[in-house]
Amino acid sequence: MKKADFDALYREHYPRVFGLCRRLLGDAADAEDAAQEVFMRGYRAIRRYRSGDPFGPWIGAIASNYCVDLLRRRRRLAGVFLDGAAEVPEPVDPEEHGSAALISAHDAGAIARAVEALPEHYRLPVVLAYYGDASYEDIANTLDITANHVGVLLLRARKQLRLSLADLDEEN
Repeated sequence: MKKADFDALYREHYPRVFGLCRRLLGDAADAEDAAQEVFMRGYRAIRRYRSGDPFGPWIGAIASNYCVDLLRRRRRLAGVFLDGAAEVPEPVDPEEHGSAALISAHDAGAIARAVEALPEHYRLPVVLAYYGDASYEDIANTLDITANHVGVLLLRARKQLRLSLADLDEEN
């Protein structure tokens, strides 16, 4: 791949990679540094990229893995992902709603703020699944947990998001 071709891919995919890093790391400056590092790693690993595959998911996987590794190095994930024996308390949800109703009822800004406010053990799987388009298996591999645990964390995260967004509605 020529440098000019990679430059075009960079310009096209940088906003999405930056957004994914921002949501995972929670800080714009850290996200900018991470996005730059992700593209440098992508450039160095371009020989492993299969040109027939979409570039977005490939660079997105590099971004997800890099950000989670960065969080682990900072010790922010120590003890967050518990084994199957210990359970994270489940939030109480007074009313069940579908995800489509959740999104249609609230603006994107309120949802983004609610996602950022989630505890890290819920926020990471949500960001990887909904902003990074990762499968349960991909999320499980990235976070070193089981796919079933990913499902539980996403279910609980959605319940907590519903509660947070319902509280916002009551305040307004």
